[in-house]
Amino acid sequence: MDETPILEIRNLNKIYENGYHANKDVSFSLPSGKLVGLIGPNGCGKTTMMRSINKMHIPTSGDILIDGESVLPKTPTEVAKLVSNVPAEMTASFGLTVFETVMLGRYPYLQNMWWETEEDESLVEDVLKKFGVHHLQDRALNMLSSGEQQRVLIAKAYVQQPRLMLVDEPTSHLDMKYKLDVMEYLRAMVKTDMTILVAEHDISLMARYCDLCVIMKKGELVAIGDPKKVITPELIQDVYDVSATVGLDEEGDIYVLPKRYHKQGELGDSESL
Repeated sequence: MDETPILEIRNLNKIYENGYHANKDVSFSLPSGKLVGLIGPNGCGKTTMMRSINKMHIPTSGDILIDGESVLPKTPTEVAKLVSNVPAEMTASFGLTVFETVMLGRYPYLQNMWWETEEDESLVEDVLKKFGVHHLQDRALNMLSSGEQQRVLIAKAYVQQPRLMLVDEPTSHLDMKYKLDVMEYLRAMVKTDMTILVAEHDISLMARYCDLCVIMKKGELVAIGDPKKVITPELIQDVYDVSATVGLDEEGDIYVLPKRYHKQGELGDSESL
């Protein structure tokens, strides 16, 4: 008997009030315990789809299921126990400390408005240690480096104990060391039965760390599968209008080397320039 997918998207469509069709009949499913890269150019529908999954947007049509149950009739608190969200950056920290920021992840489980339990505090303490930020727990979040802030935001999402974590461009403001650091943390987290969906522009980074890649273009699903199988020069050309070399390094990890952008409609064939 097949295992119920953690995430199943069925014929998802999202049309905004201005008529823009952001997601076009998107359907796919994800199993448990996977790190999944969500790849595509700006405006391809990645963010809209992720916001539909956690009910920040309501789809125009279609359905989204977590563990076989639709999220559409669920309350925001019920959804927050199943899906957590890691933004690219926290635009306003309101002077919160690291400990207070991570404790916000326990909000869906609080029995009253203000008071967390000893179990909540113990869980947050353990997670702060797991993510290497325990020594920073009394520091204001806005006083941390970008890499430290990103780890704190991931820790906040982790203490929600979700089935699915949505991570939006986790390495966009990070240097090389912190990019790898964040991806190593995400990679370790899916050794549980959680699945993590990461929207990211660094194709080589996603290809190296992810079990699966979901590729989108102009609101539609182009491909899904093992990055070593689905990421090809032909796919990069189709999705990005870019010529690229796709290969394997000495350790067998895939890399993508962009070479030339084929801009359509201007100056004729770029090959002749």
